Amino acid sequence: METFYPMVISAIAVLITLLYASYLDIRDRRVPFIYWLPMLAVGICCTGAMLWQISGNAGLIVGYISLVASFLYADYLDNRGRTDSPGLTYYYRKGSIFYYLAFVLLLPAVSWFLLAPPVNMQLVFGYAVFAAIFLYVTWMEYTGKFDEPETPLRKGQSLTDAIGRWYFILIILIYAISSVTLISGRVWSLNEGLFVLMPAIFAGVFYTFGRMHLFGGADAWALIFIAFCVPTFPFTPILGIPPLGFLAFSALINALLLNLAAPLAIFIINLVRGNRAPLMYMFFGFPVRGDEIQKEWGFVMEDFAEKNGAVERKFIGFWDAIHRMYTGVGRVYTKDLREQPEKFKTELAIYRKAGTVWISYAVPFIIPIMAGFVSAIIFGDFLLAVMTMIAGR
Repeated sequence: METFYPMVISAIAVLITLLYASYLDIRDRRVPFIYWLPMLAVGICCTGAMLWQISGNAGLIVGYISLVASFLYADYLDNRGRTDSPGLTYYYRKGSIFYYLAFVLLLPAVSWFLLAPPVNMQLVFGYAVFAAIFLYVTWMEYTGKFDEPETPLRKGQSLTDAIGRWYFILIILIYAISSVTLISGRVWSLNEGLFVLMPAIFAGVFYTFGRMHLFGGADAWALIFIAFCVPTFPFTPILGIPPLGFLAFSALINALLLNLAAPLAIFIINLVRGNRAPLMYMFFGFPVRGDEIQKEWGFVMEDFAEKNGAVERKFIGFWDAIHRMYTGVGRVYTKDLREQPEKFKTELAIYRKAGTVWISYAVPFIIPIMAGFVSAIIFGDFLLAVMTMIAGR
């Protein structure tokens, strides 16, 4: 397979950004959104050049840019006024919202209709739903409807909140369906259409995970932007290119496999130190001194209560932990204990009295993502290599 030099340039930009983002995540446990934008700018230009190199299809390139723009606009709607990136103050000005909307609505219209004749009625319907969703959510954001507190007189508020939280899943489905439609109509070839279809599904999953608090924000954006900036392998890796040739998926698989070393190491350390807990917790956490918990990084894995002067404790169940991650209620992060001690006076007092507290380990997943990205480019997909070896091929 030939070398895609635009992808080489984009991969270098991604690697530099991941290195710096890993440093920020270790130091501050957050990566301001603005630091992703230079990499994304390089990635869009390089991916556009690569798509032109392999297809010469302007509609495909506009479709890809439309997908990226929709993700950025969804983030804009979700995070107007964000405080983690002062450099984006102008970007998040409320009055700019309709200018961005017009751009987001124009791009798929150009890709699906102007540059993809003849007009397909299925695409017309999909675009109508696409436009209606973004128009509705934009208006609700602009008027502040999503920020209004729920009251007994506003029985439809729960539905409004659900729309505000989940509307982007429908946007991703529309992109996926439109890609399949254009592929089946031979406007795009299968290999061309996958450059929109695969990033849409992959990035959509992790954007949703981020919204559900099941995945760290920096980790989710790292995977999303890898999918956008390096959608295919820059060159053939040592173990060969997987069937779909989608780099971001191989980077994720490699990251997950490499990250398995951490729970195993934690389990061994707990055994050596004589720490005892239910088996699952032995892999994902360790005890720390209650009077020094503010110096640590991680989430508290136990619930505490004080009755008749004695401290009672129990580990948080798996599904209860998932629910707390999703709702953000009842989940105690040591960073919050450190930065808002006045808010957690009761918890800090009981932690000191308990003596030790089990917390989850807190190695930022962005580090395995970076390792998975580099290893995927150089070696390929580890899981595919193992499965091929087992199959004896």
